[in-house]
Amino acid sequence: MEDQMVKVVGERFCVPYTMELVVKRKLQSFSKTLYEAFDATGNFLLQVDGGVWKFQKKRVMKDPAGLPVATLREKALSWKHQWMIHQGESSERNHFLCTVQKSNALRIKNNLDVFLGNRYKDHGRDFHVTGSFSSLSFKVIRANTVIAEVRHNFTWGSCKGKESFKVKVYPEVDYAFIVALLVIMNESDGP
Repeated sequence: MEDQMVKVVGERFCVPYTMELVVKRKLQSFSKTLYEAFDATGNFLLQVDGGVWKFQKKRVMKDPAGLPVATLREKALSWKHQWMIHQGESSERNHFLCTVQKSNALRIKNNLDVFLGNRYKDHGRDFHVTGSFSSLSFKVIRANTVIAEVRHNFTWGSCKGKESFKVKVYPEVDYAFIVALLVIMNESDGP
């Protein structure tokens, strides 16, 4: 069972059952956005926040106690909108978790490739995120297996800077990693 576990951010975010999440995105001000993840019963699980209009985007993921879990940073002036994910608030090499980038900078579909650790140049991608141009919904694929699905719920609140996503994370898959991919996918479409 251990070799089937998909743990990127941490093993504590892997559960032995399919997990249904609701992730809410709220534009708090002209320069700040907030993501909050809840389980199906409304329990608060994760929060991701950071500025919207900065040269280099940075998002910090925190657990319910407010402790940093992971930091997502967009590489400045990256052709493929490359993001780096590190443990906690670190940017040190020994806390590096993965690189996430657009599969092809010129494609209409918003597809991402994920490379774990420092394997970026040596191996092919470890995960593929596939979505469409017309929707913020997407699937996360490992090899040929779907490990998570995200569905954007369009409401009138979406026009006011409030969006909601339904997330299905399959057993033994790191839900913090999936929430991080949701943030990156959404941020790659934005300013």
